Amino acid sequence: MFINNFDPVAFSLFSLEVRWYSLAYVFGIVFGWIYCKKILIKENKTVQEFDDLISYIIIGIVLGGRIGYVLFYNFSYYSKNLIEVIYLWKGGMSFHGGVIGVLLAIIFYSKSIKKNFFIFSDLVAAVSPVGIFLGRIANYINSELYGKVTDLPWSVVFIKVDLLKRHPSQIYEALFEGLILFIILNYLIYKKKMLKVHGMISAIFLILYSSSRFFIEFFREPDSQIGYLFFNLTMGQILSIILLIFGFYIYLKKKDV
Repeated sequence: MFINNFDPVAFSLFSLEVRWYSLAYVFGIVFGWIYCKKILIKENKTVQEFDDLISYIIIGIVLGGRIGYVLFYNFSYYSKNLIEVIYLWKGGMSFHGGVIGVLLAIIFYSKSIKKNFFIFSDLVAAVSPVGIFLGRIANYINSELYGKVTDLPWSVVFIKVDLLKRHPSQIYEALFEGLILFIILNYLIYKKKMLKVHGMISAIFLILYSSSRFFIEFFREPDSQIGYLFFNLTMGQILSIILLIFGFYIYLKKKDV
């Protein structure tokens, strides 16, 4: 059994608190940007285009993640407290909303320069697991998105929540949706040259992320304001099924190219 009593604030600058969750976003985006530019992208023109795309991606992550959380996870509350939609510092981001936001940003940008959407979506998919890994570690530090009660030897007591031993579901997600997914995708890029088939890395990312998220949700406490929905599934599982179907659709369209 482990004890989690971490401080969500990494450090303070005067009266400004810098939280681990914010740093996870910053370092995830910076790492992905550098990794794509220095390792994955081979053409100088695409490097410049990717530089220009980053600002669109950041906007897509923030707006998509926040709007997704409001609509998917807490609409009844925010519909009565509209001003709090912009209170990002109070937390509340949706990964699935962020995916939608990033996809819309890439669609807009790729159309504006008349370039294949999948060239950029594959690059983003290849490095997204790093951001997911860091984000889930930050969730663990924040004692949020915690797991169900368990007696397993690696259980964790989240002091800020209660004194019950729980699954460290954030760590499960960090490993499977983050580290392992990053290794698989980059193995396919380097050994199987899958970046040459535009859309394949995007499809595999959606399939593997959604599958991992769906099964790990069984070990995670559902969101208290929603609980379980259709067929005793959580909102995260339902959204993951949708992304999984979308991923298989892309995969089947691209596998014979």
